[in-house]
Amino acid sequence: MSDTNIVWTRIDERLLHGQIRITWGKHTEANLILVANDDAAEGPNAAFMQAGMKASAGGEYAVRFFNIQKTIDVIGKASAKQKIFILCNNPMDVARLVEGGVPITQCNIGNMHYHDGKRQITKTVSVNDADMDAFKRIIAKGVPCTVQNTPDQKAVDIIELVAK
Repeated sequence: MSDTNIVWTRIDERLLHGQIRITWGKHTEANLILVANDDAAEGPNAAFMQAGMKASAGGEYAVRFFNIQKTIDVIGKASAKQKIFILCNNPMDVARLVEGGVPITQCNIGNMHYHDGKRQITKTVSVNDADMDAFKRIIAKGVPCTVQNTPDQKAVDIIELVAK
């Protein structure tokens, strides 16, 4: 897996949408967006979800939809020419990827919406105990986790934000 060229990994509940294409895709110089999500890959609404996300990519990127296990199983077969942007919608999936050996070097946290049982730590990020457990698992594997909604904002370590 050492030749795998993962240029960015982001958590965004919305998965692939315009902001990803316009800001993060260009910022990271990705040419492939991999939506690593069980529901988007094979859930009951997968075809509908995929159609909307492909439209959001605007034809600028190759887009793939893999469940978490398939991502773990095939990421090492990626061409060195692929500049892969991995997109997940929750930290538990990123933890599974990292623990499964996917060579992720950083985890960008963008949008995790407020839901009952979560506490808001920034304007765009809310977490619960399960989320924080997943972030701790990711960090324990040597992968920093930072909140940064757009590239022009300063990245802030998730642990610092939660400690406040």
